[in-house]
Amino acid sequence: MKIAFYSPLKSPNHPVPSGDRLMSRLLIRALQLGGHEVEVVSELRSFQREPVGEGQDSLKLAAEREREGIAAAWQRDGTPDVWFCYHPYYKARDLLGPSLCQSFGVTYVTAEASYSPKRNGMGWEAIQTELLADLRLAAVNICFTERDRQGLLNAEPLLQSALLPPFIDTALFEKTASSPIRYRMATVAMMRAGDKLSSYRALSQALQLLPEDCPWSLDIVGDGPERETVRGLFDSVDHERIIWHGEQTPENIATILSRASLYVWPGHGEAYGLAYLEAQAAGLPVVAERVAGVPAVVTSGKTGLLTEAGNTEAYADALLLLMKDETLRLEMAARARHFALSERSLGSAAATLDAIIKSLPGETS
Repeated sequence: MKIAFYSPLKSPNHPVPSGDRLMSRLLIRALQLGGHEVEVVSELRSFQREPVGEGQDSLKLAAEREREGIAAAWQRDGTPDVWFCYHPYYKARDLLGPSLCQSFGVTYVTAEASYSPKRNGMGWEAIQTELLADLRLAAVNICFTERDRQGLLNAEPLLQSALLPPFIDTALFEKTASSPIRYRMATVAMMRAGDKLSSYRALSQALQLLPEDCPWSLDIVGDGPERETVRGLFDSVDHERIIWHGEQTPENIATILSRASLYVWPGHGEAYGLAYLEAQAAGLPVVAERVAGVPAVVTSGKTGLLTEAGNTEAYADALLLLMKDETLRLEMAARARHFALSERSLGSAAATLDAIIKSLPGETS
């Protein structure tokens, strides 16, 4: 099928790496593996930081011009079979697809759409009402976690939905030999304000609770606008224990993970966290908090340990347990790798996604 792909928050062609950009690219590859022809139909970014304010009129005008351009192209070259919108939510609505699909009779599909009731009292109610109207139009709203699906259905019980568990391309990790160093931990995360900074703070606090005679070390991969703030959080920790790698290529990240024995990241506010799947594909048990969408990618007691949110002592105890009990760590490492490579691979996701697409009304080829 011909699929018009659009990501209103961040295009898959955006120059700045992020989980959102990565998932856009993974979805495109999964669709292509299913034999579909995929075109990124627009680079328009509809993100708005506040529900009202400067920029609203210019965004509406830009969206109108974009719709006109796409409509002209469709009239000239023919329409796609499906418009696939990745990650529409209250701050980044799809201002293009719903209108075009209705005008041209194209099937509308969303993936990782979200609805947040608490935002209605923060000035976003009108926009979220429009968002729900878009989601009602969709032949299916593909959700990555059951938590997200229930959030949509609580807002609108009649929405059409399907589940596609979070996934990664495991190729790099399959060909990178694992040579873990005991007591060596790793984390991969951007350095920005909000949940990321909160997780770095929680991690630094937990490390300070570890016994002084525990010979741990930590590889930190990541960069961002809060680089200096993050580094400052670890000032109370022996500087020789921390290795700062900055931003790295996927190949280098796979190598760094292959030398660690434990992946550590509290995960505050994570929708799910593709880095957790990458770590498990590298054979690392995960220590995280039981928050947000983390349980969708880490099975506590099997592929890692999830501790109570905000409990720094429990988090430190979990780190120490898996560093001290090598038998338990090895068991979890094997289960983590099997889980990521067999259940959360690009190939597995492609098959699931292809089945969803082919089951759409009117889509039989």
